[in-house]
Amino acid sequence: MTTIVDGTVPHSVLAPLVRGLCINAVNMPRTVIPGTAVSGGTAIPETALIIDISSAFSKNSDGGVLFNEESAAKVLNEAYAAWEFEMVPSGAEAVRSTGSVKKQPSCIALNGENGLLALYWIDRDLDSALKRRAENDSSFIEETVPPAQSTDITPRGLSSKGRGDVVKNRIAVVTGGAQGFGEQIVLGLASSGALVFIADLNIKGAKKLADRINAAGGRTAAIAVSLDVTSEESAEALFKTIAETAGGLDLCVSNAGILNAGSVMEQELKSFKFTTEVNYVGYFIMAKYSGRLLKLQSLTSPAWKTDIIQINSKSGLEGSNKNGAYAGSKFGGIGLTASFALELVEYNVKVNSICPGNFFDGPLWSDPEKGLFVQYLNAGKVAGARTIADVKAYYEGRVPMKRGCEGPDVMKAIYYLVEQDYETGQALPVTGGQVMLH
Repeated sequence: MTTIVDGTVPHSVLAPLVRGLCINAVNMPRTVIPGTAVSGGTAIPETALIIDISSAFSKNSDGGVLFNEESAAKVLNEAYAAWEFEMVPSGAEAVRSTGSVKKQPSCIALNGENGLLALYWIDRDLDSALKRRAENDSSFIEETVPPAQSTDITPRGLSSKGRGDVVKNRIAVVTGGAQGFGEQIVLGLASSGALVFIADLNIKGAKKLADRINAAGGRTAAIAVSLDVTSEESAEALFKTIAETAGGLDLCVSNAGILNAGSVMEQELKSFKFTTEVNYVGYFIMAKYSGRLLKLQSLTSPAWKTDIIQINSKSGLEGSNKNGAYAGSKFGGIGLTASFALELVEYNVKVNSICPGNFFDGPLWSDPEKGLFVQYLNAGKVAGARTIADVKAYYEGRVPMKRGCEGPDVMKAIYYLVEQDYETGQALPVTGGQVMLH
C-alpha cells in the first residue's frame, strides 16, 4: 500500500507497473517515461490505451487515501489482455505460436476517479521513447514475437550465441561505477546495448564516464547519478530517479566497496566500522531499495526474471591476512546474498555474488598513494618485499593463471548469471584458479 499525498500517485510507483505490463506482453525489455497530456492536461493521444485504475484507491481509518499496487496490477493486466484480444482477435497465444508481428501501444494513460492520473510513453529504449514523447507519436510498436517451435537444430537454451545480447535494451544500475571494476562493468553493459545508471559518490567521474560512453555510442547509454551507498535516503532517491527516468530496472550491480588493510591488533575501530558500513551495510541498502522496485515491477510481469548481483571478492571465500575488516564484510555479503535469494525468488529476482580475483590494474590496487600495493608494503604483509613491484610480483605469482582478474572476466560472469534462469543464491569465483569451489 502507498499513502497518497495531494491526490498524486508517484511515478516511481506507477511507472514500474506500466513497464512490467509492457514487458509481460512481449517478454522483451521496455523503457517507460512519463509524459504530459495535451490540451491542458485533459486530452490524450487517440491511439493510447486508457486504463481506469480508480478501484485501486481506498481510504484508511483516518480518512487518508491509500493506493493498492496489487489491485492496480490486476486491473492493468485485465485491461491489457482485453485490448490485446481486440487488436488480435485470434488471441495473444496464437500470435506467439506463429511468430507474427504483434502490436503494442506506445502510450498508456491511467485514469482515476477525477480523471487522468498519469500518461506514459513506451518504446524499446530511452531515446526512442523520448522521441515519441517529443513528437507526440502514439503509433503502435510492432514486434516480431519468435514462434514457440523453432526450426533451429539447436534445442532452445543450448546456444550461447551473442551472450552480450542478454542485456540489450535492459535497464541496469552499477554502484561505484565511475572507476575500477565498476567502470569496466559500466563499459561492458553499455557496449552490449543496456541503459546503465552510473551511481557513485564521485559524481564528477560518473558524469565524465557517461558523457564519454554516450558520445562514442551515439545514443543515451549511460546516466550519472549521485549515490552514497551508506545512506538510505540516497538509495531511495536513486531508485526513484531510475523509475521516473526509464520506468523500472532489470539489473542491479552492487559493486561499491572499499578496503582498509590493517592488523587486527592495530587497526582503528573507526576504520573497521567504515569498511563494514560500505561493503556490508551498503549492499543491504542496495538490495532493500532495488528489491522494492523489482517487486513492484513483478506485479505486472510475474514471469520476467531480474537480477541483483553483488561484486564480492575472493577474500569473501577464503579470508585475508591483515585484512579482516574487508574479508569479514565480504563473508557477510555472501550470507546476505543467500538470504536475499531465498526471499526475493518469489518475485523472480535472482540474487548472486561474483567473487573476482585481484584487479591489479585498477585504482584499488595500483593507486600510488592509497592503493593496496602501497598499503600492503607499508603493513609488511609481504615478507621481504621492498618495493611495490615486489608486492605485485608476489600476488601475481599466487594465481595459477599468473595474472590478475580483469574487466572482461567479470563481465562474462555477469552475462552468465543474467542468462542463467536456474541459478540464485550463489557465490561465483572468478579467480584464475586461485580459489576453487569445494
